[in-house]
Amino acid sequence: MKSLVVYSSRTGNTEKVARAIHEILPAPCDIHSVETAPDPGDYGFVAIGFWVDKGEPDAKAKDYMKRVQGRKVGLFGTLGAWPDSDHARECLDKARELMAGNEVLGTFICQGRIDPAVLEMMRKMASDVHPMTPERQARIREAEKHPDEADLLAAQAAFRDMAARLGAGGTGDAPCVP
Repeated sequence: MKSLVVYSSRTGNTEKVARAIHEILPAPCDIHSVETAPDPGDYGFVAIGFWVDKGEPDAKAKDYMKRVQGRKVGLFGTLGAWPDSDHARECLDKARELMAGNEVLGTFICQGRIDPAVLEMMRKMASDVHPMTPERQARIREAEKHPDEADLLAAQAAFRDMAARLGAGGTGDAPCVP
């Protein structure tokens, strides 16, 4: 089964995760940014990556997701919040909703550094919207360290599992090469 990894990345976080996933998917597979991504109808499995913007996949990823119909898909994302938070789960739920008409085989999300322009915008917002509490500041500092090697390995494990459920194996088959 031919696979495709498509990603939207603002700071390089999601691209980094996409490349790690691409490394372990069985061949044949392709990898593209959303700007250059081909027709998803030519692929049996599509891995779609996004960065979280205002609690949902970013606009470019959402536009591509609308093009994907009747496929087996895996979703992955990066965000500044804790990956095990309610917010992260809600973001993945919104991504799943966008994939109605497809079979979502699994999801993965991890922290990623926040674009400095977004942080500046948050600082300028009313303090009751995004107050810079000590907890928020600690989370932002932690997000600067991600995605790290452990995140990339976890993404690969999640997508190996999805590939195995496709009947493609995920190990032992020739992996895609970037």
